[in-house]
Amino acid sequence: MLSSRTLSKNLASVVRQGRSLARRNYGLPASAIGLGTDPRKDKNIQLTPLRGVNIIHDPLLSKGTAFSIAERERLSIRGLVPPRCQEMEKQLLRIKRNLDALETPLAKFVFLSALQDRNETLFYKLLINYLDELAGIIYTPTVGEACLMSHSIYRRSRGMYFSSQDRGAMSAMVHNWPHDEVDVIVVTDGSRVLGLGDLGANGMQIPIGKLSLYVAAGGIRPRSVLPVVLDVGTNNESLLHDPLYLGMGHPRLDGEEYYSFVDEWVTAVHSRWPNALIQFEDFKYPHAYNLLNKYQDKITCFNDDIQSTSAITLAGILASLKARGRSQETLNEERIICVGAGSAGVGVCEGIVDAMVAQGRVNSRDEAYSRIWMLDQHGLLGNPALNTNDPQSIVGGGERMSKLDERQKCYVKADMTDRLSLEEVVEQVKPTVILGLTGVPGVFSEKAIRTMAKYQEKPIVFPLSNPDTRAECTAEEAFKWTDGRAIFASGSPFPDVNLPNGRVGRTNQCNNSYSFPGLGLGITVSRASRVTPNMFLETAKTIADMASPQQLKEGTLFPGVHYLRDVALAVGTRVCEVAFEEGVATAVLKEGEMLSDVVEGSMFVPEYVPLVHAPNAH
Repeated sequence: MLSSRTLSKNLASVVRQGRSLARRNYGLPASAIGLGTDPRKDKNIQLTPLRGVNIIHDPLLSKGTAFSIAERERLSIRGLVPPRCQEMEKQLLRIKRNLDALETPLAKFVFLSALQDRNETLFYKLLINYLDELAGIIYTPTVGEACLMSHSIYRRSRGMYFSSQDRGAMSAMVHNWPHDEVDVIVVTDGSRVLGLGDLGANGMQIPIGKLSLYVAAGGIRPRSVLPVVLDVGTNNESLLHDPLYLGMGHPRLDGEEYYSFVDEWVTAVHSRWPNALIQFEDFKYPHAYNLLNKYQDKITCFNDDIQSTSAITLAGILASLKARGRSQETLNEERIICVGAGSAGVGVCEGIVDAMVAQGRVNSRDEAYSRIWMLDQHGLLGNPALNTNDPQSIVGGGERMSKLDERQKCYVKADMTDRLSLEEVVEQVKPTVILGLTGVPGVFSEKAIRTMAKYQEKPIVFPLSNPDTRAECTAEEAFKWTDGRAIFASGSPFPDVNLPNGRVGRTNQCNNSYSFPGLGLGITVSRASRVTPNMFLETAKTIADMASPQQLKEGTLFPGVHYLRDVALAVGTRVCEVAFEEGVATAVLKEGEMLSDVVEGSMFVPEYVPLVHAPNAH
């Protein structure tokens, strides 16, 4: 087992490095908005206009059985809750005992959702205390099952839905949201939910889960997050014919009609919350890239599947190089196969290319592209003209090439036959790294991985699709087919594998839950007007440096999930610094303030504070 003390020391070292980098003042105009104070130092009171049952039923204010006698009196809730006042520790004991009695992950998901709907402070305290145990319940892999069953397990609305019938009304609708301050919005159109495909309005569970991690790991305040679904219909026939489905019952909008709809929504939310970070989530290709290209230079936004996934995957590869005893600066010497040419696959590869260029060891982006071989569902993106033995393939390949966009075309190999199978590509390329971003289980065949292992002492095998049922291979398969030599990371968690020689094959979760909370933290604290490419590169480098040499030797690339909050602090500090360095931060440091202290002080801590009724409070 890994030493918690070792991990803590290493993380502390990273945070100290971030602080030493941040011990500077960044001059900005006096008109810029100042950074807020530490919410943990302002524990005196919280004013609220609510009283009586409205307090009990407000999940942001409710304390359940923990209201003091004085609060019960002044808030008019005496007699509306059990008479004995129980502190949070007792509440946690009760909740955890009931949670542990449930047998299935989905049942636990429903239980935790109900807790979140009635007492968010207690929900986040529980989540932070048991992050390694519960992250996989509120997010991947269990959230995938929850999305599939969302219309059946629906209990209470959370977030906002903007549907095709709301066109022309969105600028008014945004004012239905009760909170004036929104820092982070996670939005999906449900078109490509994890590796599960088009789930329409059922995709709402993804923004909810993401934002739960933004709060628990990234320290964003619960009242300042907003999950959103853009319901433009669904092409999922099963949902269209399900009488319980809660979304719009028509095929998806597409083309100009679709982009006009999204544009109306972006305009509406930006008009009410101009400083909010918008995270695009689970949009299908090419909509994901088209929307990112349209808005990334206009508002504060990023695409999680393209950019955040790219950051954590790059972090995993850089850490793997160190695990092999190589320098991270030798990234350009790797031979990388990416199976998956959609938004996630292309996004991950673009991040790798950016890193190679930034390291200065390639002469051009084209040289960096030459180190990556990309496959889609038909096989290698190659040259159809080389299929001389199959004229029909030449015709079909030409049609396929014409449908590729400019990003995908960068990975076409003119000197290799189009549509080669994974096994054929592995034999020819002899890759050092193989990435899976297909959502198709079993794509990494035994033959392909065994061939790879024949040429590589420590093959890097990353089946990254979520949930675990969609992974390109399992951890057990990867270690078996490489004789225990693989450096393994997956999108959803797999247990460590006991090897025949008595060793343990360490598994890693290469999930963007390591990257986006810190990104969001740094962006919101700095009040960045734009999200820049360097923020993702620095996120990757920060995470890649967190494992100690001993952990890397054992095959561990990342800190455990229970350290997500520490990871977010380190990443957030570095991202915040990048925002100041690149001139996109609109916040200012007070004289003598250290950036790292401001970032840490801004992080939400779930604690009960005294409530006082004030009719005019907001």
